[in-house]
Amino acid sequence: MRRRQQGITFLGWIVLLIPMAIVIYTGIRLVPIYLNYTKVERVFNQVKEEYEGQSSVSQKTLRASLARRFNVEYVEKPDYKEVVIRKDSEGWVIEAAYDDLVPLVSNVSILVEFENSVEIR
Repeated sequence: MRRRQQGITFLGWIVLLIPMAIVIYTGIRLVPIYLNYTKVERVFNQVKEEYEGQSSVSQKTLRASLARRFNVEYVEKPDYKEVVIRKDSEGWVIEAAYDDLVPLVSNVSILVEFENSVEIR
């Protein structure tokens, strides 16, 4: 009676594990920049909560608050000077649009684009 092969061969394991390893490695490389994005989002929301409903808020005050919070939260990118603060008809709008480049292997990198904005009324 002939024995049938059961299970997966070594070559089969290699074919399965290499793509999984690439995806896991890419995820590990992307986690820090997404954590930084959540810090930026948190800072924007904190500034919004602090100045929401106040009528005498200036751009200088908002920029100083952003600078202080970016420093406390250790936000690496964008710099607080790169954040756009503009006057709207109903209040202030704080916007950040920036790119982050993650090197993977040799000359292969991943470019991630982020946009975040908050309206202070």
